Amino acid sequence: MGHGESRPWRSGAGLRIVPEMPSARVAILMGSDSDRPTVEAASKALAELGVASESRVLSAHRSPRLLREYVAAAPSRGISVFIAAAGGAAHLAGVVASETTLPVIGIPIPSSPLSGLDSLLATVQMPAGVPVATVGIGESGARNAGILAAEILAVSDPALRARLAAAKAAMETKIAGLQPKENA
Repeated sequence: MGHGESRPWRSGAGLRIVPEMPSARVAILMGSDSDRPTVEAASKALAELGVASESRVLSAHRSPRLLREYVAAAPSRGISVFIAAAGGAAHLAGVVASETTLPVIGIPIPSSPLSGLDSLLATVQMPAGVPVATVGIGESGARNAGILAAEILAVSDPALRARLAAAKAAMETKIAGLQPKENA
């Protein structure tokens, strides 16, 4: 069962439906299923921080009606942040941002002969009034998108803020352990 699906269990005489995981708070959208290997870094970062997410393939060009419907319905399901990944023309994040007032983070995908530079420029160069926070190209950008989404949510979630602080402390400890030892 994936995020958002339900698993039945018996309670007393009746049958109740209980979500397998907490409701997704972050929607991860990708323009094509071929973007999934890169985007999984965002899902993994969110999962490590205890933030539920859901992923969908929705194209700004090939399924614009479905995209608009999904974005409009997402807040009623608990979505608070969108992550949108696309390569080439990379209009997905901008279209999502034009349809919502929730934060949108764009991940440029290195899917073209320009190695993602075109995607980066298309994502970061949004017109005034339609902001998209844009991370770096590829997997490290995707991981940062997941962490940034968690940081946005942590503004009003002290427990998540503590998990983020612990993750950053662990990263610092790991880096410190990699430093050469000084001679005494």
